[in-house]
Amino acid sequence: MHRGWQAGGGTGLPDEVVSTAAALEMFHAFALIHDDIMDDSATRRGSPTVHRALADRLGAALDPDQAGQLGVSTAILVGDLALTWSDELLYAPLTPHRLAAVLPLVTAMRAETVHGQYLDITSARRPGTDTSLALRIARYKTAAYTMERPLHIGAALAGARPELLAGLSAYALPAGEAFQLADDLLGVFGDPRRTGKPDLDDLRGGKHTVLVALAREHATPEQRHTLDTLLGTPGLDRQGASRLRCVLVATGARAEAERLITERRDQALTALNALTLPPPLAEALARLTLGSTAHPA
Repeated sequence: MHRGWQAGGGTGLPDEVVSTAAALEMFHAFALIHDDIMDDSATRRGSPTVHRALADRLGAALDPDQAGQLGVSTAILVGDLALTWSDELLYAPLTPHRLAAVLPLVTAMRAETVHGQYLDITSARRPGTDTSLALRIARYKTAAYTMERPLHIGAALAGARPELLAGLSAYALPAGEAFQLADDLLGVFGDPRRTGKPDLDDLRGGKHTVLVALAREHATPEQRHTLDTLLGTPGLDRQGASRLRCVLVATGARAEAERLITERRDQALTALNALTLPPPLAEALARLTLGSTAHPA
C-alpha cells in the first residue's frame, strides 16, 4: 500500500497512511485465519495455524475432537476480531475526503476476496479441466487483494487520478496471478523447511489450481485415474503424493504452469515500465515481482 502512496505522489509516512496500511494487514490476518480453518491447515509460515495453536492451548483437558472444535470456534472469533480492528484502524484517522476516496476500494477488495474464497472452496475436490476458473480464483483470491487493491488504496490516499489506478492494475493483476501460480507450485513441489508451507495440504484438499486443471486436461486415462483416485484424499500419504507429483510432471502441467508464471511476470514488468514512476519505486516493484514469483527448482 505504501508503494501505491508513493506512486500517487505521496511523500513521507503520515499517520493516515500507517493506519490504513495497518487496517489492510488486519484484514489480511482475518483472511488467513479463516482460510486456514477452511483448508484445515496445520501450519502457516512454519508455525501452527491459529486454530491449531488454540486447540493445543485451550483443549489440553479435552479429547482431540473437542479440542479441535474449540480451536476452530475460538479462531473464528480471533478472525472476526481482526476484521473489526481493521475497520477501526481505517475509519479513525482518515478525513472524510480521504475516507470517501478509499472506502469504495476497500469494500471492493473485501467482496473480491470473499468471492475468490468462495470459488476456491466450492471448486475443491471437483474434477475439471477449466483453467479459466482456476485463473479467476487466483485473480480474486490473491491478485486483487494482495497486489491491485492495496496499490489502488495507497494511490487514492495520495489523490491519484483514475488513469494511474488503471496503470497500476495492468501491473498488479498479472504480477498477483504469477505469485499465486508460483505459490501453487510451492504448495506441491516446495520444501516445507524452506518455504514454511506444507507440501501435502493442497493435494489433500483437492485444490482446483491451474496446475491441476492442466494435468487433467492433458492426462492419459491411466493418469486421470491416478488424479481421480488420490487428489482430494484427506489421508493422502507421502507415497500417494509422490505419484501425483509424477503425473503433474509427466502431463507437462508443471512446465506449462512455469511458462504461465514467466508470461505473467513479463507482462507485469512491461506494464510497470509503461508507468511514469520514480526510478527507486519502479525498481522496488520490479524486485517484488521477481522475488515473489520464483518457483521451486
